[in-house]
Amino acid sequence: MSPPLTELDINTQNGGFYNGFSTAVAVPAKIIISILVVWAIFWPIQSGAVLNGFNAFILQNFAAWYIWVVAFFIIVCFILAVWPAAGRLNLGLEHEKPEFNNFSWFSMMFGAGIGVGMLTWAVAEPVSHFGSNPETIMGMTQGGSADNVRMAYKWSFLHWGFSAWACYAICGLSLAFFSYRRGLPLTIRSGLTPLFGQSLAGVLGHVIDVVAVVATILGVAQTLGFGVDQFVAGLGRIGIGGLADAEGAATTTGIIIALLVIMGLSTLSALSGVGKGIKWLSNINMALSIVLLGFFIIFGATWFGFNAMFVGLWDYVLALPEMSFNVFRSDGVEGSESFLLAQWQGWWPVFYWAWWIAFAPFVGLFLARISRGRTIREFVLGALIVPALMCFVWFAWAGGTAIDLELNGGADGVIFDAANGDKIFAMTEFMLSPVSEWLAWGMALLIVVLLMTFLVTSADSAVLIVNTINAAGDEGPKSRPHILFWGVALALVVAGLLISGGTTAIQTAMVIGALPFSIVMALMAVALLKAIYNDTRREKAGVPTTHDNIEGATGNGIAAGLGAPAE
Repeated sequence: MSPPLTELDINTQNGGFYNGFSTAVAVPAKIIISILVVWAIFWPIQSGAVLNGFNAFILQNFAAWYIWVVAFFIIVCFILAVWPAAGRLNLGLEHEKPEFNNFSWFSMMFGAGIGVGMLTWAVAEPVSHFGSNPETIMGMTQGGSADNVRMAYKWSFLHWGFSAWACYAICGLSLAFFSYRRGLPLTIRSGLTPLFGQSLAGVLGHVIDVVAVVATILGVAQTLGFGVDQFVAGLGRIGIGGLADAEGAATTTGIIIALLVIMGLSTLSALSGVGKGIKWLSNINMALSIVLLGFFIIFGATWFGFNAMFVGLWDYVLALPEMSFNVFRSDGVEGSESFLLAQWQGWWPVFYWAWWIAFAPFVGLFLARISRGRTIREFVLGALIVPALMCFVWFAWAGGTAIDLELNGGADGVIFDAANGDKIFAMTEFMLSPVSEWLAWGMALLIVVLLMTFLVTSADSAVLIVNTINAAGDEGPKSRPHILFWGVALALVVAGLLISGGTTAIQTAMVIGALPFSIVMALMAVALLKAIYNDTRREKAGVPTTHDNIEGATGNGIAAGLGAPAE
């Protein structure tokens, strides 16, 4: 067998404003995002109608695709973890060791991947499923009753568990494998070289990277959209009012102020790079997360949360195969059981799978960047299981405390009736106000600071990742104007869509943007399996598989990819 491909000759500019960037990726990506911003801000009604039409079409025709492709990602991750030949491979050269210690690795992984969502959905989602889920629609349990708690956690764990992290892990594994073992650029197209070879240096590769950039911006915009609403709600709780309407949603002024704070700080952090600003912010928000979670475990519904954690985990693992593959199909009769089940699946699993897929270029490339030197098995266990368990702990004790207070603690709707972003604030205030108003205020302040660090970490990581893709995988310092552009562009996408249609508009745009990248990710998974299988054959034949060995063994240009086949 021939050695693998170790170079993609992606054209980048040698000078000028786009020095070091691939204009074939950076310019189209900027144009697409700019058009979306202008369209959403100046023609909100028209843009909303068109986006909703596309969204309805996708939910009707591609819901099954989203369900099944994420199930495929879980299966691939499991195969790679238990396959001895794959699990022992280093995501780097054989002698390399991890750059970051385990605490920083987990902190950055969790903060960039799902950290923001925990503060909104760890309380709001179990509460929502406690009221309605497929079992209540089918009449198997009663919404809002004690016998529905297990169902609430089964579905909550599905959405934030292995499925989410499998999306991230597939993307991250692919990028780390091909970039650090093969020496290919740290960009999305490199993950498809076993299938398309050198053709990825041209138009096909440019299209793939543009799709990844657009998906990343829309996926992160979804996270920031939820975060802005919650940030404004938190500011109101600590005494900075007038930024939300009567229903608790952020006003235009509130959106602008929140984004100025979040994106201003994130842009400054992005300018400092991964090893400084992002690393320290990740460590800070992990420490604050532990403090807040410890509060819920010790002073919240301790036993209720313990029961929810382990019984919910048991139910989730047993039901995972069925939940991962089952597609609810509507009979088209509005209000019928099948119609309601299909509608619920579109609102929850399909939306989440689109969100995680849209988020995958960002989180996957970021995971690859911080995971060099780790084995594939270590990566899968660390990036799939540990963060998922952290999510389960949050849902069990934060959400469990909310449900227990409503069922047994006399909350009487104070938590359930609050807006989703405000539920965690309503819960902590209900718990602490009888003890001390200052304690309640201090806890609200801690949550606001924690939320801000999570949002800043996600936003600045996204800006760096987008610039890395635009620069054909170059991880080095990027021109400040480009960092500033993407920081401003991300803020304008969030602001434009929030102002024109609220978080629903962002959800719609994100579901649409995720569809083409879901196809790219499926191909990445296939390509990764093919590459590892072929590497096992190469090892048996004595053919080198990493770029350093190829260079040392040949010295004749094959190491640079000249004349080498795709795989």
